[in-house]
Amino acid sequence: MAFIDTPLASVDAYVEFVSAQDVPVLRQTIREFEMLREQDSTGARHVAAAVLADPLMTMKLLTTLQARRGSRQNRDITTVERAVMMMGLTPFFETFSRMTTVEERLAAHPQALVGVLKTIGRARRAAHFARDWAILRHDLDVDEITVATLLTDAVEIMCWTFAPAMTLRVFEMQRANRWLRRSEAQRTVFGATAQEIQEALVRAWKLPELLITLMDTDQADNPRVRNVLLAADLARHLQTGWDNDALPDDVAEVGRLIHMSPEQLLARLGTPAEEFHRFFPPAT
Repeated sequence: MAFIDTPLASVDAYVEFVSAQDVPVLRQTIREFEMLREQDSTGARHVAAAVLADPLMTMKLLTTLQARRGSRQNRDITTVERAVMMMGLTPFFETFSRMTTVEERLAAHPQALVGVLKTIGRARRAAHFARDWAILRHDLDVDEITVATLLTDAVEIMCWTFAPAMTLRVFEMQRANRWLRRSEAQRTVFGATAQEIQEALVRAWKLPELLITLMDTDQADNPRVRNVLLAADLARHLQTGWDNDALPDDVAEVGRLIHMSPEQLLARLGTPAEEFHRFFPPAT
């Protein structure tokens, strides 16, 4: 299996390398598909739920559909359930019947496998936050917000998958210096940030323009985009625990987005009672 062990010359070189690989999926995803294929009652919604549990499978499905797009399709497919319905269940299962698993690919890199699983867990948590807030905001299409948030860290997951040793180095640098930003560490090790690679990759793979926009940090003034970005930020900061210094600002920003008081939002997020004091100024 091919891995990136030394920095490549450019962002385009990373995109070219990843585009030439078979993107793996979680072993659990394959098991779910095998089970669903045997059930007579399986519908697009059941399959979509299995896909949405795996950011790599979500990316794989949407980009496969875009690559097969016919001249008669004049509208982008921006949600997983619609994508499954567009393909049809039988063609879907036939197309995705023989896939490599992340666990197989990283069998010799156990630390990287842990990194992948943690990042996928963070992406799922972010998507859960984003969906909840989108519902509260009465968003035009909650499923689009969910998919965009799930894919926000897709390239970081791919970095663990295709460049495990280099990605581990990034996290070791951050452990040694808690003030070092992840983007700075990525640039030191890779010569580019995951964000830069992702922006190029989603365009090279022709991800639907709406989803690209929803992940665009330059458009954070758009409430839908802010919904996605704040969910990703909150999930990332919570990885280190409720004592993360960035969380009070996150909570304040989310509260403004969904028009909810800090007390209500913290309760909705399941914040431990002993951590509430960190989100309020001391009494004078």
